[in-house]
Amino acid sequence: MQDSMLLGSEGIKKTILHGGTGDIPKFITGAKVTFHFRTQLCDDERTVIDDSKVVGTPMEIVIGNMFKLDIWESLLSSMRIGEVAEFWCDIIHTGVYPLVSKSMRRIAEGKDPVDWHIHTCGMANMFAYHSLGYDDLDELMKEPKPLYFVLELIRVQQPSEYNRESWALSDEERLKAVPVLHGQGNKFYKQGRYQEAMQKYKEAIICIKNVQTKEKSWEVPWLKLEKMANTLTLNYCQCLLHIEEYYEAIEHTSDIINQHPGVVKAFYLRAKAHMEVWNEAEARQDFSRVLDLDPGMKKAVKKELAKLNVRMEEKNQEDKNKYKAQFHSGNPHSSRSALPPTPPQHQVTMASSSRPGK
Repeated sequence: MQDSMLLGSEGIKKTILHGGTGDIPKFITGAKVTFHFRTQLCDDERTVIDDSKVVGTPMEIVIGNMFKLDIWESLLSSMRIGEVAEFWCDIIHTGVYPLVSKSMRRIAEGKDPVDWHIHTCGMANMFAYHSLGYDDLDELMKEPKPLYFVLELIRVQQPSEYNRESWALSDEERLKAVPVLHGQGNKFYKQGRYQEAMQKYKEAIICIKNVQTKEKSWEVPWLKLEKMANTLTLNYCQCLLHIEEYYEAIEHTSDIINQHPGVVKAFYLRAKAHMEVWNEAEARQDFSRVLDLDPGMKKAVKKELAKLNVRMEEKNQEDKNKYKAQFHSGNPHSSRSALPPTPPQHQVTMASSSRPGK
């Protein structure tokens, strides 16, 4: 069935490709909508940008949850269950699509839709649009275009008909969930269940970051959320130390230090991570910074420095033993016989090689 019509919004044209059944569902705030979508350019080839059926997973959004591409709520609200419709949307509705597409692609690739652990300064944020990590989306970001959205409505669930995950919560509900998730993470941590603790901390951080994006950077509400997120990120890093993911711990603590150079715990955890990967100079520098910021940490730092001294002595001895083993492997006379004759007028010395890297 071909039924072309203009919706009530400017710059939208709808064509029904396959009729649905029943009445139009109630799209009330909190309702979860499940649908397939295909996004195409308005060129002769109808070039496909994204297709949820190719990915194999339908899209889900919650009505009234400030989904970035809010026009989709309007489009879906005109549809019946089982209906397939094509919507032509002018650039006034499609400008943010590249950002939405990036998030959806990251989810499909098994990555976080938001880089909750990446902290960038205001200047970096100004230039973040230069690359979304996908060439076609970069092009669409530079030059917005009208798009076709082919939507297939699968189901609409009212708020009481499904268990709401953190992504489906309102901002108020997200903030209420943060202390609960924090407490659950702490409980798992005390039980030594570090992977489960990390998952809870991560969920809490994502809740905070989703709310924080709606606040103005570096103003009081934003800073309060930032402090909450940093506390959870450092708890996450403590778990990383226990599961021996030292380089990731260094990355996250460095992000916090770069933005907030007075956070003592970030320096302390980064120092411990550096110590585990034999970065002696970096570890000592961070421990020194800890003492500068909080002299009350002297006893704890002294204990860690003693561990560092022992570890470095053991490492140096291990390296010496490895070097000796390499030098004396094979025929003990082979190295001497392989050397060219020593000119009588010169004295030749062999410089010891530098310690092999870890």
